[in-house]
Amino acid sequence: MTITSAAFKHNSKIPSKYTCDGENINPPLEFSDIPKETKSLVLVVDDPDAPSKTWVHWVLYSIDQSTAKIEENSPVAGIQGMTDFGKLGYGGPCPPSGTHRYFFKLYALDTILDAPSGLTKQQVLEKVRDRVIEEAELVGLYSRQ
Repeated sequence: MTITSAAFKHNSKIPSKYTCDGENINPPLEFSDIPKETKSLVLVVDDPDAPSKTWVHWVLYSIDQSTAKIEENSPVAGIQGMTDFGKLGYGGPCPPSGTHRYFFKLYALDTILDAPSGLTKQQVLEKVRDRVIEEAELVGLYSRQ
């Protein structure tokens, strides 16, 4: 299983358009080689280089297993979770200093998570702990000018 973006390559710079310095919209993402037995997908975007903790930028769950892409600045057929910005939906990179790594993690599940919107990353990962079939990740880098 793979997750890629037409906006940036793995371990390369995320364009400022997708950050707090730009339009702060989600980048386009593509999913491929999803296992046949997948019932739903989960997407988590976080920054382990944040000063106080791993900062959560986006949580999406119960994404239809047939989803092959998320368009730029697009609501997706999934349920939005709570970010560390205290809101639902995408919150772009906005590091206080230095270059940070942003991990776009895709999880294929053998179930559909039956949960309301607003779960945190930790709540989602606890619920799906034993249901993950496969994982993929894309890392983008960003530093403010």
